[in-house]
Amino acid sequence: MMPQKNSILLISLLSIMLLGCGSENAGKAKKDGEKNTQKPTLVTVTTIKNQPIEITEESVGSLEGLTNPTVSAEVAARIVKIHVSTGQTIKQGQLIATLDATDFSMQRNEAQAEVARIEALLNNQAKTVERNLALVSKKFISQNAADNDTAQQLALKEQLAGAKARVASIMHSSSKTAVYAPSSGKVEKKIVDDGEFVRIGDPIVQIVSSQRLRAHLPFPEHIGAKLKPGLKVRLNTPISDRTIEAVIHELKPMITEGSRTVDVIADIVDAPGWQAGASVTGTVVLGTQTAAMMVPEQSLVLRPAGDVVYIMRGNKAYQAIVKTGVHQNGLVEIIDGVTENDTIVVDGAGFLTDKALVKLSVNPTQAHTKKVKN
Repeated sequence: MMPQKNSILLISLLSIMLLGCGSENAGKAKKDGEKNTQKPTLVTVTTIKNQPIEITEESVGSLEGLTNPTVSAEVAARIVKIHVSTGQTIKQGQLIATLDATDFSMQRNEAQAEVARIEALLNNQAKTVERNLALVSKKFISQNAADNDTAQQLALKEQLAGAKARVASIMHSSSKTAVYAPSSGKVEKKIVDDGEFVRIGDPIVQIVSSQRLRAHLPFPEHIGAKLKPGLKVRLNTPISDRTIEAVIHELKPMITEGSRTVDVIADIVDAPGWQAGASVTGTVVLGTQTAAMMVPEQSLVLRPAGDVVYIMRGNKAYQAIVKTGVHQNGLVEIIDGVTENDTIVVDGAGFLTDKALVKLSVNPTQAHTKKVKN
C-alpha cells in the first residue's frame, strides 16, 4: 500500500510543476505578443537645412527722455489760468498758462506817452533848427547858436529811440504772459495753480516728451570689444507692440564699476507710445553666419547622455547626441551630431527612446486647409 501511495503523491507533484511551467510560458508569450504589437508614437518631422542666421546679443535697459522740459515763468506776474492738467497730451506751441498782463499794459501806455512827448519836442526842434540855419545864412545869429540847436535835435532823436526801445521791451515782456509748450508730449506735473504769484524762473509745469528718447543698454564687459557705433540694434518696450530699428550711437568710455557692464547708447526719434523711464530690450546684430543647421527647440530633448535629437529612418527613431550653438527665434543651432538633410522628429520627441517605433501624424495646418477646401 505504501509504494502505491508514494506513486500517487509523486504523480501529483509532477502535475503541479507542469501546470506552473505552462502558466509561466503562457505569460511570457503574452508579454512578447504585447511587445510585438506595441503602437508607434505619432510624431511630426522636419528636414535639417543650412540657412543664414544673425549673430546677436540681447540686453535689457531703460529709456531716457532727451527733451523733458520744465516750463518756467519768464516774467513776474500772477497766474490767471493754467490751461492744462496732469497727464494731458499737448502739442508744441499749445497755450499752457496765462499770466496777468495788467502791469505791462500800464507800463506800455506810460512808455508810449513818453514816445509821443519826445516826438512833439523833436518836431518843434526840427523847425527851430531849420529857421536858425536860415538866420545864420543872413548873418542874423551866430553859427554857434545854430550848432547848439542842432545838437539838441540829435539828443531828442536819441531820446526818442530809447523811448521806443522801452516800449518794445515792455511789449516783449507782455507777450511772455502767454506761456506756450516748447515741445509736444504729456504733462508730467502741474507745479502751480490759478491765482498763484510766480517770479522769473519759477516752474509752472513739467512736460515729458517722446519725440527724442535715448536707450541705455548694459552689455557684459567680455563682449565689449565686439560692440561699436553703427551696429544695427532692434528695440522693444513692454508698453508698445512696435519694434524700432536703430543703430548704436555711442558707447560710454568707462565700464560701469558696480555691474562691470558697457553702456551702449541708441537714440530713438518720434516713437509714439514710447515713454521715458520704461524698460527696453535691445538686440544688437553683431554679424551674420551664412550657413547654420537650425532645428526647432521642441526637437531637442535632454537625456542622461546629454542633448539629443531623434533621426527618423523608416518607421523608427534613432537617438543622436548633439552639440548645440545659438538659440534664436524658437530655433537651435546644431553644431555636431547630425548632417544636412537628416529627418528629425519635432512634435513627440520627448516621448521617444532609441529605436522607438514612430508614425507620421497629419500636419494640423494641412488638415485644416483640406477641411476648408472641402
